[in-house]
Amino acid sequence: MTRGEPSVVSAAEPPAQDITIRTQDGLSIAGTFRPGRSDHSPAVLLLHGVGASRKATAPSAIWFASLGYATLTIDFRGHGQSDMAMRTFGLHEAMDARAAFMWLKRQQHDARVGVIGVSLGGAASLIGEAGPLPAEALVLQAVYPDIRHAIRNRIAERLAMRPAYLLEPLLSFQAPIRFGVWPLEALRHYAGPVLVIGGLQDRSTPPDETRAMFDAATGKRELWLVAEGGHSAMGDIASDEYRGRVGNFLRDNLGAPN
Repeated sequence: MTRGEPSVVSAAEPPAQDITIRTQDGLSIAGTFRPGRSDHSPAVLLLHGVGASRKATAPSAIWFASLGYATLTIDFRGHGQSDMAMRTFGLHEAMDARAAFMWLKRQQHDARVGVIGVSLGGAASLIGEAGPLPAEALVLQAVYPDIRHAIRNRIAERLAMRPAYLLEPLLSFQAPIRFGVWPLEALRHYAGPVLVIGGLQDRSTPPDETRAMFDAATGKRELWLVAEGGHSAMGDIASDEYRGRVGNFLRDNLGAPN
């Protein structure tokens, strides 16, 4: 579960450009930047889920760029074309997310930046030594509230719930030391606007856990429970409804990319 694994990501097509970002602990993170309407346009940072890469978030990034937003997609450590390292379900990936966020802020001359985090990506936007990213808007898609629930749910998907309750403590007793604080607790320290998205059929992050994340938000907040699709589908949403909801949320909080 924690071993990194590289994957192939196609080279960017102009005007997009592939970049490399250096993290605080010295790792190289691969990314793709798509320019906005100007170098002062608001921007969107898109963060993928575990086992994926920036290839998974590219369709959304292309769509946001077509609206005039600057976008940045990255491969977390242990994923895609970034340096291989142990996966920590958000704790160390938070350094990747922060380095990417600050790069995008500088690139857009301190314009407003929103973050879309899918599962692991949402956790990485919240936890870590520096706390939540200082984004002007945050979209959390299928983000687990704490690592114990995440482990239990994934065991239950494979073996059923009773074995999951027996086996989960054997894995997660070490979790606070290895993986840090939980996304739900960290979300309480983020004061910006949040859109929380989950699936009614998601067994990895069930609806009650998505509602718990929504309840933990302290500022302006919105909740959308998608009727169909499991956990993996929450990272692949590209429907007109998704684009309408997320697009309106970002426009309201980042401004139109004029």
